[in-house]
Amino acid sequence: MKIVIVGAGEVGHNLTATLSKEGHNVTLIEQSQERCNKIDEEHNARIVAGNGSSVSQLAQLDVAECDAFLAMTSNDHTNVISCSLAKGLGAKSTIARIHDVTFSDASILSYQAHFGIDLFVNPEAICAVELAKAIRNPSRVAIEDFAKGQIEVQKLSLAKGSKFINKKLSELNMGDELRIGSIERAHELIVPNGETTLLENDKLTVFGHPETLFNNREKFDPKQKIEITRVVLFGGSETTISLIRMLSNPRFKIRVIEKDPDNCEQLADQFPHIAVIHGDATSLRLLEEEQIGSADYFVACTKDDEENILTCIQASKLGAKHVQLVINKGDYDKLLHTLKEDLNIEVVVSPRFAMTEYMRRSLSTELVNELADLPNNEGSVLEVLVTHDAPCIKKQIKDIALPKGTLIVAILHKFKAKVPVADDTIIAGDRLIIITKSDARKSVLKRLIGS
Repeated sequence: MKIVIVGAGEVGHNLTATLSKEGHNVTLIEQSQERCNKIDEEHNARIVAGNGSSVSQLAQLDVAECDAFLAMTSNDHTNVISCSLAKGLGAKSTIARIHDVTFSDASILSYQAHFGIDLFVNPEAICAVELAKAIRNPSRVAIEDFAKGQIEVQKLSLAKGSKFINKKLSELNMGDELRIGSIERAHELIVPNGETTLLENDKLTVFGHPETLFNNREKFDPKQKIEITRVVLFGGSETTISLIRMLSNPRFKIRVIEKDPDNCEQLADQFPHIAVIHGDATSLRLLEEEQIGSADYFVACTKDDEENILTCIQASKLGAKHVQLVINKGDYDKLLHTLKEDLNIEVVVSPRFAMTEYMRRSLSTELVNELADLPNNEGSVLEVLVTHDAPCIKKQIKDIALPKGTLIVAILHKFKAKVPVADDTIIAGDRLIIITKSDARKSVLKRLIGS
């Protein structure tokens, strides 16, 4: 794949290193000649000193022939202009790194459509997805997130008292945003259809939006209690803001500790439902005064890695149940595993790494990716890329004769994910998440993507 990347900061540099190692034809455009010289010695990529928002320079670099154009500078406007120009020149796919939420507001006009940009991405927001997973749904199944956390997976037991017991799936009122993907019953694994009857103590793997999953848990277990989760965030960074938005449910009681008084005021105005504390979380005295030991989650997400590490160590020693850490710089890359193991930090995330993994997945041209194995290796959870010549093109879900033991549980279209309904039409470029038993795998793949 021919890829052009604009910007050699932490994100652009890491993307260049990863994608070039995987054999892609990568061109990196960077204004700083000094940075270009340094990177040129490190990676097997074409490094060009220049302006990524110059149409003449983009034309000289044959951007019209590239499969993906990634504008990854720290300046939103540069990224938008670069991507818009690249799309105008003929780039197949354009992706812009964006921080300002204004660009995500499509209430009056879609910025993406207006500028011809296929995707807006924010490394800090993608990083926040990784942090939010454990906080929102501690019981989730360890399957990769789909479309920046829009679809998650949980395992739920069908408990005594549930109105779903002895009901066929076709009789259940679960709405269109949930899908039961598999059922574990005794020593049997079932990929259900509309005629499958649920029984007490069935272990269900359920797909859906995180909040939808949570709000429907009582339907599966009437005794399920909604408990308040106390979350303390250190720093008023972009990661913090994205995390607050993801934890908007009233069951999350959020406190933010921030050193800058102006940032405190802005956070308090923007999110009146949270508590904002002006102070320095590296102070052990402040952590003790704020009773951090009673917090369910402590998340250090400032831009200062050393402060993040220090406060996480202190929070862990004070008794915070779960501690999460954000690492921004590449200096600590080799220490991430050590930080988790030796310092009792449950989750360590890096915006650079999270962004790179997300982009690798988005740019993948593999027709089939294996996401997870079903229990006892009886089958798989697969991601299937639908090409222009696939036999399922322009067919509605209800018209695809899926073999027994298979189920489409999620569909990604234009980077938006949903649980599919019978009337949804599959188009080229869609990515399907399917559950299939081993004996049905070849048959379902043939019907979806051909031989």
